[in-house]
Amino acid sequence: MLAAAKGANMALMFFLELGVLISVGYWGFTLGSNWGVRILVGLGAPVLMGTLWSLFAAGGGKNATYALTGPVRAAFEIAWFGTGALALYASITLTPALIFAAAYAVNAVLRLIWKQG
Repeated sequence: MLAAAKGANMALMFFLELGVLISVGYWGFTLGSNWGVRILVGLGAPVLMGTLWSLFAAGGGKNATYALTGPVRAAFEIAWFGTGALALYASITLTPALIFAAAYAVNAVLRLIWKQG
């Protein structure tokens, strides 16, 4: 039973990672600027966020080019997932942003307790 919960927590982590990319992309497409800016930011923001994740945090640090550990990793994750929550808030409303942030917080605490990457 615990193994299934740990697997579900890692699946949640993956979906939260995708959620950040989707959130910043959606935010980019909802900007009040002209269509050129919307397309540039809507496509560019997820590419930028994905690049940052792959460089510093992919695979719990195992697949990252420059793996972060300890407090630096925690700060990076908080900033990265916080950006996703802020993008939701900026493009939709507060409620989805709070749900996203709460899901990340629960996921992070469980990963610490269960010593997951």
